[in-house]
Amino acid sequence: MSTIRLQVALAKAGVASRRNSAGVIRDGRVKVNGKIVNEKGERVDIKKDRISCDGKPLQFEKEKVYYVLNKPSGVLSTVRDTRGRKKVSDYVAAKGARLYPVGRLDKNTTGLIILTNDGDLTYRLTHPKFMVERVYEAKASGCMKNEDAERLKNGVAIEGGPVRARKVIFKRKTSGSTTLILSICEGKKREVRRMLEATGHRVLGLKRTAYGPLRLGNLREGKSRRLTADELAKLKKSVGL
Repeated sequence: MSTIRLQVALAKAGVASRRNSAGVIRDGRVKVNGKIVNEKGERVDIKKDRISCDGKPLQFEKEKVYYVLNKPSGVLSTVRDTRGRKKVSDYVAAKGARLYPVGRLDKNTTGLIILTNDGDLTYRLTHPKFMVERVYEAKASGCMKNEDAERLKNGVAIEGGPVRARKVIFKRKTSGSTTLILSICEGKKREVRRMLEATGHRVLGLKRTAYGPLRLGNLREGKSRRLTADELAKLKKSVGL
């Protein structure tokens, strides 16, 4: 079949992930052959139909580009901001390609974030059903106990439903703070911060160090680089591509 769903077409063009493309369509920002379409189930032929978003024709790039960035604190995980604040796209120079972040890190969280124009990979890396592991190093207030780690692994209640960590490893403890390694698979908004707050410990610092098989390594904060062929192969394999 030569037609695909409209949100898939938007993802392929790098407008947004499949999930976020549904909102773009719902907001009436997309036209097909000159007519506004706000039903996400609409099917289109990207070779024949004229598709535009915000008045700009969609460009279906042939080359897929993949970058990893060590996001600094204070930077937004977005490619557009009307208030002129620093955003992740400012740190990646990819000529001719419109890159979008895979998932998000909140403004004050640092560390690994992927930017790509590959909508299919973005969808799989962010959808909960693919259970992609994200690993964080957190510095929390107070001296956490083993019972706190067990609570995180067994599940804690936050707004939006219960969440749990796949693993929790204490790295360093003092009377005033605890540094720990924590991994999750769901990726809900501000999930790690809310999980730790549910155990009575405020987050003092938070950095993502891994996303699936991809590791941050020694990439300096504020720097980006293209994924190696081996990294990309492992990343795709982890989500069945």
